[in-house]
Amino acid sequence: MKLIVTDAAVDCFRKDWGYREGDYIRIYARYSGGGEDAFAFGITRDDPRYPALSGEKDWITFFIEENDVWHLDDRDLSIDCHHDEITFVRGSR
Repeated sequence: MKLIVTDAAVDCFRKDWGYREGDYIRIYARYSGGGEDAFAFGITRDDPRYPALSGEKDWITFFIEENDVWHLDDRDLSIDCHHDEITFVRGSR
């Protein structure tokens, strides 16, 4: 499993979300309702406690805690930005 963050995503996090150098950004699983997949990824500024996966891009650290990595289902996660919206894409198995 890998965590991949694109340049476009970092630009979006900086401009639209106000994140800056030295910040820690947690990616977590959250309940989003019914449907085919009732869970989605959320984003928050947080300090790592039990990181299972992490990566740094332009001096911002992105991470997923051990208790949220199950949502990746052993796949990579790419974080990107399209039309000013953060997108999450899980790789194929």
